[in-house]
Amino acid sequence: MTNPQRPLPSKESLKQFYLNKTLFEVPKPAAVLDLGIITRHCNSMLKAIDNLGVGFRAHVKSHKTTELARLQVGSSSPEINFVASTLLEIENLVPLLKEYQKNGHSVNILYGIPLVPSQVERLARAAVDLGDGSVSVMIDHPGQLEFLPKFADIAGFPVSVFVKVDCGYHRAGLPPSMVDKGGLLGKLGEAKYVKLVGIYSHSSLSYGGRTRSEALGYLKGEIVACLEALSLNSEALPVDRELVISVGATPQVVAAESVASQEGGDAELEALKELLRSPDTGSFKGKIKVELHAGNYPLLDMQQISTNAGEVRSRFHDEVGVCVVAETCSIYNNGERANPEALVAVGTLGLGREPCPSYKGWGAISPWQLPATEDSNDRLIIDRISQEHSILSWESKDATKKIPLRIGQTVKIYPNHACITGAMYGWYLVVDSTSDSGASKIVDVWVRWSGW
Repeated sequence: MTNPQRPLPSKESLKQFYLNKTLFEVPKPAAVLDLGIITRHCNSMLKAIDNLGVGFRAHVKSHKTTELARLQVGSSSPEINFVASTLLEIENLVPLLKEYQKNGHSVNILYGIPLVPSQVERLARAAVDLGDGSVSVMIDHPGQLEFLPKFADIAGFPVSVFVKVDCGYHRAGLPPSMVDKGGLLGKLGEAKYVKLVGIYSHSSLSYGGRTRSEALGYLKGEIVACLEALSLNSEALPVDRELVISVGATPQVVAAESVASQEGGDAELEALKELLRSPDTGSFKGKIKVELHAGNYPLLDMQQISTNAGEVRSRFHDEVGVCVVAETCSIYNNGERANPEALVAVGTLGLGREPCPSYKGWGAISPWQLPATEDSNDRLIIDRISQEHSILSWESKDATKKIPLRIGQTVKIYPNHACITGAMYGWYLVVDSTSDSGASKIVDVWVRWSGW
């Protein structure tokens, strides 16, 4: 029986309502994706992964849609790998993965948090649909091993396992020197209902970086820490088969993407590329494979822009693939307040309330449909935010600059955290700024997997 979830309209009924309308005509607030931007980011990442000679695992938690999941992995790689944060994401990916299997690809999806008992049966049933080796779980404590026999009993084959390593972020996982906590690795090796795939780390420390160099430093540190974890525990690990080191986060992987095609010149970058291609602790005779994982890179957001990991993203509205459209309720340009402001009809429940380290605001306004300004260093931002509405002002707080909006005007707001903002909506309206239809005509509707 399918797990109960909140009901959503079908994709077809949504398309019937929205298709060929413009963003000016639809009910707002609404979440919008730019197909041109996100396709460019996905294609660029796949090319970079190929150039680097590493594996890739696409995270789907940021967008939770079949359409964007397909763009993330493309069709050329023989291995199609995903990571998900909820069981609903995994269940919704099953039809897509079966399609890839039919076309000759191997598939695997990793449940991206340490396993809990209520999820075992659902995970196993997804594995039954896809076959042996198709679903992986993550563990970081010996107590989680007691959930694994049930998985194997239902699925009829061993469960694939990644051991979570903590490289300093301290959200989940074990430090490299403690990966064999309570004899965990030995127990994995002895159990017939388990197959150890490798180790997994996600260092969100890179979200606090400000340069490409910092992001690459975090990536190198994460790989080195994972190699240390393997080396320290080589006697408890299988040396007769390939083990995977799965590392990354969007800033790190975007930084790697930006240097993937560069050859020569920078010895440090070349050393990192060689480490990605040929990691080896010595004990494993070259049977270590690096796999990069990332999720938010097709969408990006103001927080990701603040890391400057790609060193090419000065115009956020040309790089961020997701926005929220909302309408202007009122304008205060005539001395009603210390600085000119406007009221827009979207708030915390439509944008989220995630801070961004690069500015003091809750979202940035695109220059779309606004008059050109000579001051390229100033921009309109969401300055204050309430439940269902927000106050928009100039970032400079210049009391002489009026807000260049009219009552009822639609604005595009680029969020600080795309994952949180997307969760407020049941579907995305899709536009394509690279096509003849432009950045306002709706060309598709993508339904999000809403729930757990």
